[in-house]
Amino acid sequence: MEPDLNALAVFNLVAEERSFRAAADRLGITRSAVSQTIRRLEETLGIALVQRTTRSVSLTEAGERLYSDVAPALADMRVAIEATGGLRGEPRGQLRLAVSSIAERFLSGPFLASFATAHPEIQIDITVTDEEFDIVAEGYDAGVRLGEVIAQDMIAVSVAGDERQLAVCAPEYGKRFGIPSHPSELSAHRCIGWRPSPKAAPYRWEFAENGKEFAVAVAPEITTNDMALMIKLAIAGAGITFGMEESFRPAIERGELVPLLEEYCPYFAGFYLYYPNRRNLAPKLRALIDHVQRCK
Repeated sequence: MEPDLNALAVFNLVAEERSFRAAADRLGITRSAVSQTIRRLEETLGIALVQRTTRSVSLTEAGERLYSDVAPALADMRVAIEATGGLRGEPRGQLRLAVSSIAERFLSGPFLASFATAHPEIQIDITVTDEEFDIVAEGYDAGVRLGEVIAQDMIAVSVAGDERQLAVCAPEYGKRFGIPSHPSELSAHRCIGWRPSPKAAPYRWEFAENGKEFAVAVAPEITTNDMALMIKLAIAGAGITFGMEESFRPAIERGELVPLLEEYCPYFAGFYLYYPNRRNLAPKLRALIDHVQRCK
């Protein structure tokens, strides 16, 4: 069977968007044309790939498998084409990035603004997310995560130096409820927790003592997936919270928050830009890697 690469590309967009209309908009064709292409592909393969209702589009088991196999191959083809075209001029095209919400330095503004200024032909599309997924299968060029959660088959480039997590609270909270002298005392305090998504458990509060790491089971009175809200609540005196030092740094410097238990908060490898191990990097991604290395 001779593969219909155009049909596979259309199917890949439908799978990414979970929408015939959105796929049609990205391709600049009609929704009917997308539907007909998917139907022909299903007839050729002899199996249903997409489940359609009036309100949603989902993949069948066969569709999920085809998508997981096709997406990386199409991504490699795009890279090869872009790399070839990039030899004729400046890096260009859309650069899709999946970035952790707590990668403060990367998302602070100046880093990305200076990159955009230096490369006006690159359109940067950033999804801020803390969900863990296969960036290749989802069509991203690269991601930014803490080094400890990046898959070993990825290439990783340090975005900044070592980081650490801190417990912090407002000065008024400390005056009212006291300051814990050891992480084990946190269970007796009002705590503000963070979670990456509604279905995920609150983030663990991890410390170290005498070279040994340990976690404290706190029961947050308030839990949120919004880091900005978490910081606002802590500043307002709602309790002690825990997260990356860089996230709290502006509030600490303004005197709105004070760090706690610093002797139990060691430094560790920070955030990395990571991407698939490909022989030929697209010029747009190579430009970002070079920018990261210059700005370290």
